[in-house]
Amino acid sequence: MKVLTAAQMREVDRRTIEMGIPGIVLMENAGHRVVELLAEKFPSLAAHRIAILCGKGNNGGDGMVVARQLFTRFRPAALHVVLLAAPDDLKGDAAQNYRMLQACGCPVAREIPAEARLATIVVDALLGTGLTGPAAGAMLDAIRQINCSFPLAKVVAVDIPSGMPSDSGEPLSECARADYTVTFTAPKFAHALAPNCDAVGELRVAAIGSPPALYDSIWLSLVQPAMFRGVLAPRPRAGHKGTFGHVLAIAGSRGKTGAAAMCGMAALRAGAGLVTVASEQSAIPVIAGHAAELMTEPLTTGSLWSAVEKIAEKKDVIAIGPGLGEDPETVAMVRRAFTEFPQPMVVDADALNALAGTPWSGAGKFRVLTPHPGEMGRLCGKTTAEISADRLAAARGLAMDRQVTVVLKGERTLIAFADGRVRINPTGTPAMGTGGTGDILTGLIAGLLGQFRDDPGQAIAAAVYLHGLSGELGAAALTEKCLTATDLLRYLPAALEECARLPHRL
Repeated sequence: MKVLTAAQMREVDRRTIEMGIPGIVLMENAGHRVVELLAEKFPSLAAHRIAILCGKGNNGGDGMVVARQLFTRFRPAALHVVLLAAPDDLKGDAAQNYRMLQACGCPVAREIPAEARLATIVVDALLGTGLTGPAAGAMLDAIRQINCSFPLAKVVAVDIPSGMPSDSGEPLSECARADYTVTFTAPKFAHALAPNCDAVGELRVAAIGSPPALYDSIWLSLVQPAMFRGVLAPRPRAGHKGTFGHVLAIAGSRGKTGAAAMCGMAALRAGAGLVTVASEQSAIPVIAGHAAELMTEPLTTGSLWSAVEKIAEKKDVIAIGPGLGEDPETVAMVRRAFTEFPQPMVVDADALNALAGTPWSGAGKFRVLTPHPGEMGRLCGKTTAEISADRLAAARGLAMDRQVTVVLKGERTLIAFADGRVRINPTGTPAMGTGGTGDILTGLIAGLLGQFRDDPGQAIAAAVYLHGLSGELGAAALTEKCLTATDLLRYLPAALEECARLPHRL
């Protein structure tokens, strides 16, 4: 599912109109999509008291379509349509829909009446994706009233909550807080990126007539299970352990055996045919005790590179870094492995720190880096705050500059590819803010890469999405505070089942 800027959306609308679908038809379709959501989410719609707040632009025009359809089709218990602009300020299709609403006999007020405060539904059609600065004046006052003055109401935003900048995850100032948002054709940056995405409520992306071919080339997407159907498909009947990949996890050290074990166990649970964990000698018994299915190989200091080089032979995918440590010999081994090993490699934790400050490049190899913002800062020579200020630019820039795939972890984890494409993952929960969840992700990516080596983008998207969804399901069952990293593996089967059942979940 593509994610568009406001300018890209305007261009799609313009080209759609050029192809023969008039703008007023697009506006009618948009209003109809909102009414469809209202009828679905509020089954006894005629019994509701509804307030529709409209601005002077096309967003307000959409709101007037909603008002006309509710007035003529549903006759709700109370319908308060408020135009917070002078009618003479309306232009084009919005003006035409105002005239049609008047022709239907629906009253339109110029300010919010006192009785509207008892509304059970508020439709926010004040400001749309054309907003270029903070809301002010009457619009800001109306936004504040939406947030504070309708105590009984659920808020349904048309296209985007008013006051929210379309092209950013960061708020400009105050914006409406919606329970539902119906956007049209494709989600916008604000719908998909944190923290703005937290204010849109349940997002519905509705088609209004623009052909998808008009925006297929857009570089930003929202991950949906439909993107990784191959991962969800049944395995070939003749498949065996050699078919599904042998993962080598180079991980763990004294006191950090759990990281290695979780990485290996996640690769197994993801479906890898075989998993070997290579770690220092003292860690081996502890790692092996976590799962009988894990194979292990000891690493000895003084001959670390030669041992790793031999162990890596005939392995299909390598995961490196969780709990590995940062002594000089280990750092040197990581840098050499990153440069020389031909296999796809998932690089995390201490292995990322080993690369920081060096002129590394993934050109000619397939490398997946999974940093959190602090590790990303070290890789880019920036502070964590600088990375967090524009995560999208940081991830995309590093992926393209160093020719790697970057999985930048956090709320709305980003998957950035070397060719400039970026995917935003919508799953996850703050319950996953606990030690070990990153090790689980590394193992899931490696395990799925081992099975889907011909389509690594699909494997990575699936791993990141399933990781977050497993966390959501686990948190729902165990509470946010009680979830631990290994619980993700417990809920992974349920996550797979949900993805197969709901391929277009938002």
